[in-house]
Amino acid sequence: MARTLPNRYLTPIDLADLLGVPVETVYQWRRKHTGPRGFRVGRHLRFDPEDVRAWVATLMEEAA
Repeated sequence: MARTLPNRYLTPIDLADLLGVPVETVYQWRRKHTGPRGFRVGRHLRFDPEDVRAWVATLMEEAA
């Protein structure tokens, strides 16, 4: 990823903005277990930037 990731946990909106996809796509990935690993803080969904980086790297390896 060319852009640097923030040093905080990402919200679904942050992730959608970072990847240039609709927020609903992030939730679909979560339901289908195909997206980056996320976790809940109470009722709020968050993503670790390192998990997102690893997920994107896996996608890039599979595409190569």
